[in-house]
Amino acid sequence: MGVIFLERTLHTAKYIAVFNLAFSDLCGSSAVIPKYVEMFLFDNQYISYEDCLANMFFVFFFMSLQSFSLLVLAYDRLVAICFPLMYHAIVTKSSMTVIIGVIWVLAVILFTVLVGLVTRLSFCRSTTVDSYFCDHGPVYKLACNDTSMNYMMSVICIAAILYIPLLLIIFSYICIGFALLRIPHGADRIKAIKTCTSHLMLVAMFYLPLFSVYMVAFKTHLEPNARILNSVLTQTIPPMLNPIVYTLKTNEILQCFKVLYRRVKLNYTTGVGFPKCL
Repeated sequence: MGVIFLERTLHTAKYIAVFNLAFSDLCGSSAVIPKYVEMFLFDNQYISYEDCLANMFFVFFFMSLQSFSLLVLAYDRLVAICFPLMYHAIVTKSSMTVIIGVIWVLAVILFTVLVGLVTRLSFCRSTTVDSYFCDHGPVYKLACNDTSMNYMMSVICIAAILYIPLLLIIFSYICIGFALLRIPHGADRIKAIKTCTSHLMLVAMFYLPLFSVYMVAFKTHLEPNARILNSVLTQTIPPMLNPIVYTLKTNEILQCFKVLYRRVKLNYTTGVGFPKCL
């Protein structure tokens, strides 16, 4: 995030989406990891009702932003490979800013409604949530009154943040595949494929564990510990690996890291600046 912010050469539409992904990763981790630390190191497994609702909102909100950001990056790759001559006219900084703004508003609306519906429930049974955070399903299933609206909203949210983005990403890569087949030179085709590898790795790391958990949960009873372990890995490992993958697999960011390091080193020793990375 710092490199993208500091380097003017990275102030492009693509890196607006990358910055948004990194920001949602950081905030998503911050929404869950402090509670992990409190539970496992200090053996404090209690949370107030208001804090529980806030935790539910922010965990799902930033998870949805991660999913939508991956979809936006798939759109960026689709336009870049299928319509290369029109890329800079279609994917502009202003259009990308609008797209990012829309996904933020959509995520806020979805999860404000989701959490708001929980407040209408009465809890007269157990108050033990079988999850590592205030997960929506384990929470609303503790209620004594009708939870049909909560179930329907959970289905809508899962479809909106997981199934629909994943299907659109798959569709975009089908289109990219056909576009690659039309490239006559093998070297150009390999170069185009390399621009997609970082994104494909992030998509696999994010969607596969979550998709498997929710598919199994809808069809049969899932052991709470298995769900917890899978979800914990999903919400901690991808945010940790995303910046590493984008750094190692994206030459632009890697080069800017090197130039920033040289610039800081030069400023420290001589006080003289260093040219921008190209």
